[in-house]
Parts: sequence; structure tokens; C-alpha cells
Amino acid sequence: MFKRIGLFILTNLAILVVLGIVLNVVSAVFGINFANIAGAGQSYGTLLVFAAIVGFSGSIISLLMSKSIAKHTMGVQMIDVNRPSNKLEAWLVDTVRSHAQKAGVAMPEVGIYEGEANAFATGATRNSSMVAVSTGLLSSMNKQEVEAVLAHEMSHVANGDMVTMTLVQGVTNTFVVFLSRVIGNIVDRGVLRNEDDAPGIGYYATSIVLDIVLGILAAIIVAWFSRAREYRADAGAAKIMGGGEPMINALRRLGGVPTEELPASLKGFGIAGSIGALLASHPSIEDRIAALQKQTYR
Repeated sequence: MFKRIGLFILTNLAILVVLGIVLNVVSAVFGINFANIAGAGQSYGTLLVFAAIVGFSGSIISLLMSKSIAKHTMGVQMIDVNRPSNKLEAWLVDTVRSHAQKAGVAMPEVGIYEGEANAFATGATRNSSMVAVSTGLLSSMNKQEVEAVLAHEMSHVANGDMVTMTLVQGVTNTFVVFLSRVIGNIVDRGVLRNEDDAPGIGYYATSIVLDIVLGILAAIIVAWFSRAREYRADAGAAKIMGGGEPMINALRRLGGVPTEELPASLKGFGIAGSIGALLASHPSIEDRIAALQKQTYR
């Protein structure tokens, strides 16, 4: 737990440092005065640049650090794909290699971690990824079901879902930052009649409230994209496996065993995740099975 907290703090410190550097570089190179994002001389263009930098910095840094963060937070034991140490590791490597070839991506790193049934994929690009499975999943599923789960994760990689979600998160973050400050300035100037050059309490209070409210709406949009990707990854797994039945069986098994919630940065790329709400990262097991049963795979 303390390791996860430490990595969370370090990641956010890295984001703040990079954010400060990028803002200074953009200001120096393009002559943009970021003091104009609020107050009497609010510039929408300057504010939009500021919002984009703030909105994308965290997402991009998290993407670039995703494998390292996953290895440390989940305690993933990496397998030497060239020299597996036992039959289980050799089978996992062979399965992932076969799936990667079918999906048309480079062989990812492969690992195992202690925990309840789950698996995830992460990485900055389609050809620089990592797939990890839990001991709980390996002990609760048969080989064909594990193969289907690995095919699901490889579909996430092949579809470029890590990059897609980074872009979606970055865009929604940008609009949250931009709109909250535009509306905050309108309230400060138009409603509360602040005539000072500097922004007043109306700007700050409104911006903070809207950061929260619009942030929730943005999270709903991101969650909707995440659920859509799960259906697509299930369909991709069915194609890799030559039919939908192995993935259906894996989902049914998953619905009957204890699962473990992944960290926020990984939950969208796991086989199991939060369900039952607008902020759910995954559709329900029943909905995923129904979607697979309606498809025809060739």
C-alpha cells in the first residue's frame, strides 16, 4: 500500500515538474503570457493553450510511465520470454506470442502478479506493451479460458486502446479546464461586477466548483469510451480464438470468482472492472456475453 502511495505522489510530482517546464518553454518560444488566462484581459487563445497543456500533461506522463507504474504497484514478476523458468511460464509466453502474431503487434512483456482473478495490458505503444495475469486468474480458469483472457488483452494492445484513452482523457481534461475558467471569468465580471484587472473570488470559487462538476461529466464520457473498448476487445478476442465461445466461457467463469479492482491507471485495461454505473469502466458480464452471442466471427 505504501509503495502505491509513494508512486502516486512521485507521478504527480513528475507531472507538476513537466507542466512547469512545458509552460515556461511555450511562454519563452511563442511569447505567450499565461497571466492572460484570467482577469480583465482574459485571452481565450492563451487560455486554450494553457488548458491543453494542463489537460494532456498528466495523461501523457501516465502513459509513458504506465509499464513501470504497473510493475511496481502490482508487484508484477516479469517472465524472461526467451528463457521461461517453468512450464507455466513457457505456456504463457507461447500463448501471448501466438496471439501477438495474430493481432499483428510486437511481442509484449509478460508477467504474473499475486492477486484475485484479473489481467491487464498496458504500455505506451502497440509495439511496446506489457501483459500481466494474476495468480487468482490462473488458478480459477482452464487453459482455454486463460487463452481467451490473454486474447482480450492483446486486442486492447492491437486496438491502440492505451493511446486512445490517453487522448480522450486529455481532450476532456482540456475542456474542463477551459470551460471552468471561461465561465468563472464571466461570473466574476458579469455577475459579481468585479472591475479590478485581477480575477476576484467569483472567478476562483466558480472555477473550483466547475472543475469538480465538469470533471464528473468528463469522467462519465471517459467511462463510456472505456466500456465501448471492452466490447471491442471481447470481439477481438473471439476473432483471435476462432469463435466467441472461449471468451464467453471465460466471462462466465469470471462472474463466479472473486476479482480484484485494479489501480485507477490500469482498471480500464483489465479483464474485470467496476460495473453498474455511469462511471463504470466495464459493462456487466451479462451484457458482454450477450454482445458476443450476437456476433458472427470469421
